[in-house]
Amino acid sequence: MIEVRTVTATQEPQRIRGLEMPWNRVMASTGGPAGAARALGPWHPQEFMAECVETVPEAGGMMTFVFRRSDGAPLAFRPGQYVNVAFPVNGENQEAVDRSYSLSSSPTQPWTFNITVKSDPTGLVSPWVHGNVRPGTVLEMLGPVGAFHLPDADRRARYLLLAAGAGITPIMSMVRTIHSLPGQADVVVLYHGAAAGDFAFHQELAYIASVDSRVKVFYSLGDRSQPEGWEGLTGRLTAAMLEEVAPDANGRQVYACGPEGYLNTATGLLEKVGVDDTSIHMEFFSGDRQTLLEYQAELALAVDIAEEIAEEIADSAEDYYESQPTAFGLYEPGYDAEGTLKATGLPLETADEDAPCPEAPDGGPDLRPDTGAPDASAFDTVGTGSLTLSFMRTGINVRIDPTEHILGVAQRAGVRIGANCKEGMCGSCKVVKLSGEVEMNHQGGIRAREIDAGKFLPCCSTARSDLVIDA
Repeated sequence: MIEVRTVTATQEPQRIRGLEMPWNRVMASTGGPAGAARALGPWHPQEFMAECVETVPEAGGMMTFVFRRSDGAPLAFRPGQYVNVAFPVNGENQEAVDRSYSLSSSPTQPWTFNITVKSDPTGLVSPWVHGNVRPGTVLEMLGPVGAFHLPDADRRARYLLLAAGAGITPIMSMVRTIHSLPGQADVVVLYHGAAAGDFAFHQELAYIASVDSRVKVFYSLGDRSQPEGWEGLTGRLTAAMLEEVAPDANGRQVYACGPEGYLNTATGLLEKVGVDDTSIHMEFFSGDRQTLLEYQAELALAVDIAEEIAEEIADSAEDYYESQPTAFGLYEPGYDAEGTLKATGLPLETADEDAPCPEAPDGGPDLRPDTGAPDASAFDTVGTGSLTLSFMRTGINVRIDPTEHILGVAQRAGVRIGANCKEGMCGSCKVVKLSGEVEMNHQGGIRAREIDAGKFLPCCSTARSDLVIDA
């Protein structure tokens, strides 16, 4: 007997053209119902408290931390943006240390949000985060912020997403978002890792690629040796590799995130294969890329908006919420005369107050409350310039030109100020200005209430007058 088999052709899903973020259409509407969804549009960065509700170990020494806002509201953001988080690494009653982390979750599921942190054994914050943040931990945040994100609407939606190491986190937010949305798209992901077992999210990426014909994922081990059974690519990023995974790269919008060296290489290679500068979007925290100017503008706006919203709520919490559309009751936080209340749920847990404190700088004048303030006129003066910076703890006056950033001049003079990103983003160089005026162009590394308290970031600040600084 001859067996007859019926072969059924696999049909591709029929989709609407292009991608559109769920808030895009409703934000453009003038109808009454549209107003009820405004809180889901990423237009209102805020300062808020968030509670960790879950931790998920990832490959490559990374950990995903799932949060929800303590006031019960959703966190609306664009895929690729980040939040700035204040971590009490020195103890609950000490100055918090700010760090910015990309959101790795999709904004189409806004009631919880994820950040994914890679542990650096030599770092100050990431080991503390891995060891101390757990369900019940509550942290202060500012966000969303960042100019690195997918567009709200794209009729073509053809993307090349490049990631190296921890740079996968904002790229993962983009992939998850595209997978969750209807519409035509063509997405190629090229992910470089150090070892076969170091690719975070690899199981989810494999699943998405297997069920969503719009998404293709490629892996490369860089210049590491190829293990037995490895079926991915090997070698560092090259023009040939780009042409292999995306022969039509010059017709795509490119989003790349990773170490600065990787991104510098990618910039040259993308230009080599014909990708126009206007189609290249990169996420990195140092360097002189035009992207940083976009960050400055958006983050400055984020801080301003957050402050305005906080003032509105402080003036009249009840009037603020009662003036919103009825549907806001789905996530409306409770409030009383003091302002918003925490949502009910799991008992909240503060971070460990016994975390070690860093050693104080040595050799400077004693500025404890029971001692008199030193006389800056008795300090030695170094440097040249038209203005004077008086560093009260170090006991030195430094002359500076108004065009110079304060951090570099101070460090060259021997003033001990911690610094990480040096672009106004991480907040690690934050110090107190006792008197004088500065011009600061930060990227989210400092909050409005801290500026009001006299703090500033010397890495992105220039002097506008003589300054007296608590450092």
